[in-house]
Amino acid sequence: MSGKLIRYLPILNWLRDYRADTFISDGLAAVIVTLMLVPQALAYALLAGLPPEVGLYASMIPLVVYALLGTSATLAVGPVAVASLMTASALGGIAEPGTPEYVGAALVLASLSGLMLFAMGLLRLGFLANFLSHPVISGFVTASGILIAGSQLGSILGIQGGGHNLLEMGQGLWQQMGEVNAFTLMIGGGALLFLYLCRNFLTQGLIGIGLSKRLADLTTKAAPVAAVIVTTAAAWYFDLGAAGVNLVGEVPSGLPEISLPSMDPAIWSTLVPAAILISLVGFVESVSVAQTLAAKRRQRIDPDSELIALGLANVAAGVSGGSPVSGGFSRSVVNFEAGAETPIAGALTAVGIAIATLTLTGFLAFLPKATLAATIIIAVSTLIDLPAIRRTMAYSKADGVAMLATVILTLVHGVEAGIVVGVALSIGLYLYRTSRPHSAIVGRIPGTEHFRNVRRHEVEIDKTTAILRVDESLYFANARYLEETVLELVAENPEIKNLVLACQAVNEIDASALESLEAINVRLEDAGIHLHLAEVKGPVMDRLKRTHFCEELKGQIFLSTYEAWKALVKKPSILFKPD
Repeated sequence: MSGKLIRYLPILNWLRDYRADTFISDGLAAVIVTLMLVPQALAYALLAGLPPEVGLYASMIPLVVYALLGTSATLAVGPVAVASLMTASALGGIAEPGTPEYVGAALVLASLSGLMLFAMGLLRLGFLANFLSHPVISGFVTASGILIAGSQLGSILGIQGGGHNLLEMGQGLWQQMGEVNAFTLMIGGGALLFLYLCRNFLTQGLIGIGLSKRLADLTTKAAPVAAVIVTTAAAWYFDLGAAGVNLVGEVPSGLPEISLPSMDPAIWSTLVPAAILISLVGFVESVSVAQTLAAKRRQRIDPDSELIALGLANVAAGVSGGSPVSGGFSRSVVNFEAGAETPIAGALTAVGIAIATLTLTGFLAFLPKATLAATIIIAVSTLIDLPAIRRTMAYSKADGVAMLATVILTLVHGVEAGIVVGVALSIGLYLYRTSRPHSAIVGRIPGTEHFRNVRRHEVEIDKTTAILRVDESLYFANARYLEETVLELVAENPEIKNLVLACQAVNEIDASALESLEAINVRLEDAGIHLHLAEVKGPVMDRLKRTHFCEELKGQIFLSTYEAWKALVKKPSILFKPD
């Protein structure tokens, strides 16, 4: 029972060793992450088309829930750029951004995403995220970064902008260029330049004057806070709102109220596809970040427990007025570098956000939206990695095509189309690739027990015994191809009396492949050829023994390819040299 409790409440595993010095480390990290999260929470709420307080609400109770249930010591949960963009895309056709109906739909989306993640965790379905290949995720994140940056250019220029894809955004900006607000451009452009210089040069500059690398890094990460303070003070002092600069406006002071989201079945059913995508993308990103940081401390995370934790964190967001949440890369790295030792750092961050919501809302009312737009642009610039397309294409054209298609479709048609087509392409290309598995005739390297491809190495072969190495698991998509390969081989080599299938790369033989093996056995027997197997793995052999195949097999099953060679090759071998 205790094991099950620890699985569902990982806090029980580390809380008994919690000490005062650990609390101090977590508290320091929480202060630093809070300073970073306040402007990000406001910015990502606006990116999602939601009132700014929604971002703050999403940064309170969900963080506490994750602290109780999460297995990562340093994952910083909260609103993130990609989820915010996907939220805006999902809700754009349901209601007008900023309206109560729009906010209500966002709460439903967060709750629905959370319930899906929670159910996947209970059923241990974390492996489903593997269908989102790294090239597809990388391409989607790159394209999303470009879309996010493009969507913020209007706020930098002081115009409305708009559009759901890059083409619409570009057209909207071009048509409104005559309406650019000079004061907004000064604020937004200045903040953008300041944050760019800080990101690229401040750390080295601070190290040059004697600061430690860690302190210099953390100071650089706090640069958005400085931009918020300076531009907010300037907007208040010079009354820039009267000059046409868009400000955040009144942010309600107080903690979020707990209430159920809308129970309208029509809204829930409409948002199911978007919730699935947000859940999977958020989970993949969160687990990737968590595993990377855990490895640095020789810790481990449990992906299925992470599903439960992220799921309930999103449900908490949905019932407390927040938007969908997941683990943020930049915040998690800052949390790690600031010395967070347990998930308690996240709970303390939630306390910091609550204090900010209670005390700073009057100040935040004068915050220019252009500053938040600059913060978003600089934050998502790290997501954009266009050279990765070329690198991926050079290594694997199939993966490169899937990645490129994801990027193009996301930019041209929107986030849902991009990731759905990317996933479909990845699965389709995988099925195509494995439906034509690589195989090779192998021969013995003289004087050894090793066997290699006759087209690549100088090896010994025997005219009456062919050894075919199959380099893929056998299943319904490639079973017929294996039959054709074997029959073509024996047709081209009439002297063959024995055919050995070397199965060291075969991890699975499904029912369709088993039928193909049975058909191959019968056809070879009719041709006077014995079929043999070698190096069949234990689990595969266990399943074969439960069938009649082993009894009907006319040849033998050898422990190794070398044993098959010794038993079947009687005449002196000939030396085969590749062309």
